[in-house]
Amino acid sequence: MSRTFIASLVLSHFRSHRRAALDLDGRPVALFGLNGAGKTNLIEAVSLLSPGRGLRRAAADEIIRRPETIGWKVAAEIAGPGIGHEVALMAEPGAARVTQIDGKSAPQLALAKLLRIVWLVPSQDRLWIEGAEGRRRFLDRITLSFLPDHGEAVLTFEKAMRERNRLLKDDVRDPAWYRALEAQMAGAAARIVANRADALTRIAAAQDGAATAFPTADVAMDVEYALETEGDFSAAFEESRPRDLAAGRTLIGPHRADMSAIYRDKGVAAKQCSTGEQKALLISLILSNARALKVETGIAPLVLLDEVAAHLDADRRAALFDEICALEAQAWMTGTGPELFAELGGRAQHFEVTDVDGESRVT
Repeated sequence: MSRTFIASLVLSHFRSHRRAALDLDGRPVALFGLNGAGKTNLIEAVSLLSPGRGLRRAAADEIIRRPETIGWKVAAEIAGPGIGHEVALMAEPGAARVTQIDGKSAPQLALAKLLRIVWLVPSQDRLWIEGAEGRRRFLDRITLSFLPDHGEAVLTFEKAMRERNRLLKDDVRDPAWYRALEAQMAGAAARIVANRADALTRIAAAQDGAATAFPTADVAMDVEYALETEGDFSAAFEESRPRDLAAGRTLIGPHRADMSAIYRDKGVAAKQCSTGEQKALLISLILSNARALKVETGIAPLVLLDEVAAHLDADRRAALFDEICALEAQAWMTGTGPELFAELGGRAQHFEVTDVDGESRVT
């Protein structure tokens, strides 16, 4: 079995779950139950096993089960070809999230080297028609799945940019105050641009020639300025300083880029496609991300799909399940009823999630 998977998952005081424990064997995981039962909370816990704030982008205090407010914990055993790790995530009220790998404290970015995770959630259904920030975040998640160090480049750029923006807002005009920060930003920006381009190349290769029931999307970065190298960015930041001073913020850089997609067979921009086509394009990109990761590493990533089955007809739903099983991916999927996962049969583990007096139960 060429996959990395979660062999066990234990939640303690995590959102609606006072305690939940799942023993898993690497097959896809189908979670079904009524709306509000706690299904998404389970896959949110899984998403926290990668760097960042998870699929809901929640702060640590937002995750604590109430009314107890005694802190939360997620513990997972990660298994795969030649590997085995114990990961624990936890946070006390008012405190930052703590990450432990095999009993030792570790930075969040270390999780990217243990487990590759891709996801699609209902909030992303409007990705193509809302603001560029969501599309950048979507692309950076894809990029991070290929290049774990991408997160460090993004954090370095954002930290230096925040400090530069503070100087701009304070109307500091001495160039000496800016040079060191702009040097950091330029180096990180060049890495970000190169990493994103690399990720898009891998996605395109994974889509070309793939036999799939989902449409192919030609994806590209839309940028206001054609900047690629560290020297390009360094010169641009210096040149843009007067405009940035007037605006009180940094107006050029990778934080201003956008991502566009074209439905290849129709030659139509994703933002102009129907709601169903937009969803199919997103699924296509997630599957391509997973295929590309398996080609590169030989190991399928985890795939998290929240409420995806409800938006697909029976034929396309069956096709999605077939592709997931062919990938040998441990996909975590949620839906309101077991009938949505009937085509999976014994190829998946099925769990019912119920709400009992305000507490989620998994059986």
